[in-house]
Amino acid sequence: MNSSGTESAPLSATLARDVAGRPWRSTIAAALISLAGTTIAVAVADALLPGFTVEYPGGAVAFAAVATVVTMLAQPLMVGGSVRLGWWGVLLVAVLGQAAVAGLSARLMPRVEVDGFWTAFAVGWVVGAVATLFGWLTSSGTDAAFVSRLVRDARRRPAAVTDPEREGVVFVQFDGVPFPVMQFALMAGTVPTLSRWIRSGGHRLYEWTPKLPATTPASQMGILHGVIDGIPAFRWYDREHDRVLVANHPADAAIIEASMTTGRGLLVDGGVSISNLFSGDAPEAVLTMSRRNAGGESTRRGAARFVSRPDGLVRAVSRTLAELTRERFQARRAIRRDVQPRVNRGWMFAALRAVTNGGLRDLNTALVSEHMLRGTRTIYVDFVDYDEIAHHAGILRPESLAALEAVDGVLRQLELVAQVAPRPYRFVVLSDHGQSQGTIFADRYGEDLAAVVARLAKAEVAVFDQDVEGWGRTRVLVDELATGDGVTARTMRSASGAMTRQGKDQADSVGPSASRTEGTVGNETFHVFGSGNLGLVYVRGEETRLTRQQLDARFPALVSGLAAHPGVGFVVVLDEREGPIVLGAKGSRRLRDGLVVGEDPLGPFGADAPSFVLRVAERPEAPDIYANSLIDPGTGEVAAFEGLVGCHGGLGGWQDRAMVVIPTDLPFPTDRIQGADSLHQVLVGVLEHLGHRDGLAVTPRNDQGLARNDPGERNATEHGESRPDDTATVDATGRSAAQ
Repeated sequence: MNSSGTESAPLSATLARDVAGRPWRSTIAAALISLAGTTIAVAVADALLPGFTVEYPGGAVAFAAVATVVTMLAQPLMVGGSVRLGWWGVLLVAVLGQAAVAGLSARLMPRVEVDGFWTAFAVGWVVGAVATLFGWLTSSGTDAAFVSRLVRDARRRPAAVTDPEREGVVFVQFDGVPFPVMQFALMAGTVPTLSRWIRSGGHRLYEWTPKLPATTPASQMGILHGVIDGIPAFRWYDREHDRVLVANHPADAAIIEASMTTGRGLLVDGGVSISNLFSGDAPEAVLTMSRRNAGGESTRRGAARFVSRPDGLVRAVSRTLAELTRERFQARRAIRRDVQPRVNRGWMFAALRAVTNGGLRDLNTALVSEHMLRGTRTIYVDFVDYDEIAHHAGILRPESLAALEAVDGVLRQLELVAQVAPRPYRFVVLSDHGQSQGTIFADRYGEDLAAVVARLAKAEVAVFDQDVEGWGRTRVLVDELATGDGVTARTMRSASGAMTRQGKDQADSVGPSASRTEGTVGNETFHVFGSGNLGLVYVRGEETRLTRQQLDARFPALVSGLAAHPGVGFVVVLDEREGPIVLGAKGSRRLRDGLVVGEDPLGPFGADAPSFVLRVAERPEAPDIYANSLIDPGTGEVAAFEGLVGCHGGLGGWQDRAMVVIPTDLPFPTDRIQGADSLHQVLVGVLEHLGHRDGLAVTPRNDQGLARNDPGERNATEHGESRPDDTATVDATGRSAAQ
């Protein structure tokens, strides 16, 4: 079995040779192709740049050869120096490194002239751009060249690990991918790596069910730490400290993790967390919200290796600009075609998409590869590409599916890296939740949830409904740039502070007239949050949750008005006599005993809805009022309380339909897992099966892989009923593997 765990689907012979122990003929051929590309690039620079001259026949070839040797010799020095100097050093390498190489190469050669620094700078960029284009045209693509660069140093200086026979695990999170979308992608052939793994019999696709709320903070805390209670949404009001917590603000993420971690997280045994909200108790965390600045050196080293080659920085910049251009074209195309539902996709989202689906994807891939080549036991990385685009475009739109295909390409790159890693690796691919779709609430009804609350309660409302999820990765990258004492670090610290202040001051004030004005949180009566199609309404300043009777006494029209609103499927409040109760326009449901009066408001939301709602309704952090949007009976669409076409957080649609792709010979339940905390227990069992966590007590497990006497075991057995059209496990065609 190869290191990816796909027994009958080996990599193509050409690519495998290219990465792992290539024959001398292949090595020479690759070197000649690289030299030819650099020669053409030098000739183009000679023709375009008046200050750069190669005066004799064959000079372009000679200059290309000298520049290649200088780059090889200088790269270790540039990488080592940049790491010691901090991010200032990385930026120097990115901006000045290739200019220095061009200038030094010219000095070593007679009859080659470079008339100054800016000419040398331009030579470096032109050579990098042309060499990148040539490499794309003459190889299997820039991704193959990218992988080849990542593993070249590992072949020359292989890392030594004390337990090379122990298999490592790379957990790759495809953020926000619903199980049905993955099925469609497999059938359409747009995820060829995953399709090969599954069709070969090496991996299997499973569905699992995130509990309410279906958000990244709750799911990642559950998957990485085994805890899902305490996180009611993506952002919420902390009554005890009269503050708003936002899960992707680094300071808030640190507070959340510190209050919830058990110290036995998924990554505690020598693992690394890369680009996540929480660390999983990993000894090392990079680009992780809850560990601000914790992975600076590792991030700098990976980035420095990437930008120290002439085609590395050009690749990152070109991919980012291409993504920006692609987004603007696709947004305008959606308007021309009148694609519905649709939200405004402005320049801010275009810039965010360019970062997440361009340079940041490459940086995450480089960081994962570096840790694989170091032999790190367990790696968990989150790729947000699909999730971010689906939020703004829709869950099955071409641009969203293209992002999913691109992250599947990352799996192929990591599979190649595994061929030369110092230990074999298994790959587990999973999503943290699904997504639902629909016209946003404000567009449907002409006012948002905060305006409805303000109108019904005749009170001032602080509303938090801006899209802040995607910018979190950019913020934490800026935070890691801010390490050190140089000018760049100080500049990045200022940028980080500005981003944090902007995020903290994102609330708008909505008055009784439902008119929105810019401003910060003042003395508003209510805090209103949108988390997908789940709304949270808090009365500010209260230390405990208000009951229905208390709300009715102070705001007589609020609860009944929300329940009767055509865009609200149900509201949840705490009744002094009946406990948690669900109210709809035509009926109610008492959650503790299931008594329904009139029409059951939870009826359209599936068999799991009563138990899911009861769990969150009884939590102390629950808002005074939960409001869940309608689900359209004709389209199955929901109405987000945020400005997002694709959303998750509440009930309705595919947002509670997540997926896992795991090697078939690893233990995994055949019954559908409910809850990220239960999934955590199963993944811990996978690690224990592979010999990990040997310094920790082994957890007794049942025959489904769940910890005995753990809440996850009870959840899986008590609420394990499946939807009639669901399958616990499916093969690539969607047929039930269990059947």
